[in-house]
Amino acid sequence: MPGFTFIETLSEMFSYAFLVRAVIVGALVSLCASLLGVSLVLKRYSMIGDGLSHVGFGALALASALNLAPLTVSIPVVVAAAFLLLRLSENSAVKGDAAIALISTASLAVGVIVISVTTGMNTDVCNYLFGSILAMSKADVRLSVTLSVAVLGLYILCYHKIFAVTFDEHFAKATGTRTGVFTMLVALLTAVTIVLGMRMMGALLISALIIFPALTAMRLCKQFRTVTLSAALVSVVCFFIGVVVSYLYAVPTGASVVLVNIIAFCLFGFLSFAKQFFSRSAA
Repeated sequence: MPGFTFIETLSEMFSYAFLVRAVIVGALVSLCASLLGVSLVLKRYSMIGDGLSHVGFGALALASALNLAPLTVSIPVVVAAAFLLLRLSENSAVKGDAAIALISTASLAVGVIVISVTTGMNTDVCNYLFGSILAMSKADVRLSVTLSVAVLGLYILCYHKIFAVTFDEHFAKATGTRTGVFTMLVALLTAVTIVLGMRMMGALLISALIIFPALTAMRLCKQFRTVTLSAALVSVVCFFIGVVVSYLYAVPTGASVVLVNIIAFCLFGFLSFAKQFFSRSAA
């Protein structure tokens, strides 16, 4: 938009109700995803987000076929899948990434079949897979804001326990912490966050909100608290910039947000390299 100042562009953007809804929900979901992402990346559970997003796709397809509210169907299904994944990883012959691959591919296949048999392979499939900023209704926004605030509240309330379980689960268990409960809590919060973000980011891109901010923050920060705070800031800023880029150049929101996160990761990586280089030179 030639000749437009940044303030004028923002003013025009926020004159659209759907963009206001998208920014509110997206910022909250990005914040939740980044906080949980630090724990998931450190515990090497980062791919659980990818697996659960595919389960969410299957649930959204089923809800669409049955003409039910998408979030009402998706949330309990994805939460159940999160618990199942953890149980499989702990107590089954099918462990870790194999369990995630098994459930995610099965869910994706079921979702594609349900959509092709009922509504047909139309643009709704692209919206489910890659997200759509137009997908957020007023009811979705109310539910998303409520659940996002609940996720943030539970995370802050249980922060110290999550920290203990993330870094040394065996020591935390020895000190009396119910590690299984807090591991399940992280899985529950992750499942809810993924479902809330899927409508906008899509099943194939939502896991980026969990992985990228945490990895980006870890390039420069070393302590859990600073990594968590930095990841939260990076995630929200990248989301906002991604929405602006999406608006200005008419490109998909989810892809724009992921691209901005990639740039931030590369920038932080360069700053980390420069910091190490100058530290060695000074020594």
